[in-house]
Amino acid sequence: MAPVAIEENYIKTNELSTKISRIMEDYKESNYCGDCEHNIYSVNEDTNQDVNMSEVQRFYSGKNVLITGGTGFLGKVLIEKLLRSCPGVENLYLLVRQKKGKDIYTRIEEIFEDPVFDRLKTQVPKFRHKIVVVPADCEAAGLGLTLSDRHMLTEKVNIIFHSAATVKFDEHLRAALTTNVRAPLHLLRLARDMRKLDVLMHISTAYSNSHLPKIEEKFYACEPTCQQLETTISKLSDEQINAMLPKILGPWPNTYTFTKALAEKEIRVNANGVPVGIFRPAIVTSTCKEPLKSWVDNMYGPTGVAVGSGTGILRTLQCDGSVTADIVPVDAVVNCLICAAKSVHSTYVKSRRPIDPPIFNYVSSVENRITWGDFMKHNMEMIDRNPFSDAVWYISLRLTRSAILNNLYILFLHLIPALLVDTLAICLGRKPKMLKVYKKIHKFSSVLSYFTTREISFCNTRTRELWDQTTVDDKELFPFSMAEVNWEEYFESYLAGIRRYLFKESDEMLPRARIKWKRLYYLHQIAKIIFLLLAVYTLWSILSLMW
Repeated sequence: MAPVAIEENYIKTNELSTKISRIMEDYKESNYCGDCEHNIYSVNEDTNQDVNMSEVQRFYSGKNVLITGGTGFLGKVLIEKLLRSCPGVENLYLLVRQKKGKDIYTRIEEIFEDPVFDRLKTQVPKFRHKIVVVPADCEAAGLGLTLSDRHMLTEKVNIIFHSAATVKFDEHLRAALTTNVRAPLHLLRLARDMRKLDVLMHISTAYSNSHLPKIEEKFYACEPTCQQLETTISKLSDEQINAMLPKILGPWPNTYTFTKALAEKEIRVNANGVPVGIFRPAIVTSTCKEPLKSWVDNMYGPTGVAVGSGTGILRTLQCDGSVTADIVPVDAVVNCLICAAKSVHSTYVKSRRPIDPPIFNYVSSVENRITWGDFMKHNMEMIDRNPFSDAVWYISLRLTRSAILNNLYILFLHLIPALLVDTLAICLGRKPKMLKVYKKIHKFSSVLSYFTTREISFCNTRTRELWDQTTVDDKELFPFSMAEVNWEEYFESYLAGIRRYLFKESDEMLPRARIKWKRLYYLHQIAKIIFLLLAVYTLWSILSLMW
């Protein structure tokens, strides 16, 4: 490749890595406990009641809903859906914390600037008077609430959705324990004082017990208690905790799954009659249909793979193409969550004795299985239609189950090219970045490989029963059956959604992006031919010496 072309690609790579880092940083901040300051939209107005409401709509009519993690991916869709499809809902209380550099007023305004709320603004333009923002911090004792705010919530709230969490798989144990375990316990204590509470839905993950070959809708053993673990690590430095981490985690692959499992156990033990439900979604991805197709605001999991391969940076991944990719669209997840809350409330009302919190596994594999190989195949078919303007090379991703072979590919397809580009950068007087970019990519890939090389069987009996019991009207309003998702249609706009909502690329940029994509394709083919000729020449030279 000509030096000029290499330099252009280097500049593009730097721009792309900066953009990816920004997106990841914004998303990481948004997924810690919601934060916000007070009542910037709070106006109490009577809502017109619709006599033709469905059963689910009637359940939410007149109810006050508390949401944590409302600034996160799932939280935004939940807020939008409740406001748009449950017209009788009284108020949404959003717990939000102040973010460094942004006050809570700015943060809440930024939430509603997201395109995911455009449909709501059109259909329900006066929705903002139902938003009550409460300053809080899930990492603090008592959620960081003032006495007056705590009193307000205990007097008003009927339904709680707890979605706040740190979703980093490799989060430090101390931080993961505080956010994923201690925070829901703080919320549970608050819930006990709520006089009108109908239900508390704790959002966990289908992979909370991913070390098991089969996961049913039930609780599983998790040895330590939160108190014991906190006492142990409080005496240790961060470095000592990291050294002990494999022993602490046991069979769990990372701090995320471990703390999610521990949180489920602690909620079960400490519920004490509070009407709690556990909701376990699998790998949550972009929207399927509503409020707009293929909306996404983060690069975790499959989206990160799609971005990495589609921009030409990720060229190898330890992954078994035949293993199930248990992906679930976020709008279907939210619809099921909303319906599950009503079901959990009914279960507690009908029960005459204490019961374990009902668990809902929300997965796609039981009714509509798709593999990682299918996932890549669909993206390969669509990438020519929706190429990224920031692509630095043509897509060329190898999936291999073998860790040894994957490391060999990493050496030749990632590290050596990165070293060459960084060397060129130094010669041009620029700062080398490619090796640092690949360090992050390999960290992401190694965490993901545990889930892309293991087959886990899920049971979702309660979730399927919930669908069967849902009325026809509610199935139209809150569709969540994974059996009805058409993967071909879903992936037709999957990459387009990443372009629009993550990389902020308009459709007007597509023609130029496609021209660049064709050039990258030809460069890729030329590079392969050159490599093949060099390999043949090298082999011929070796054989000639031997003869």
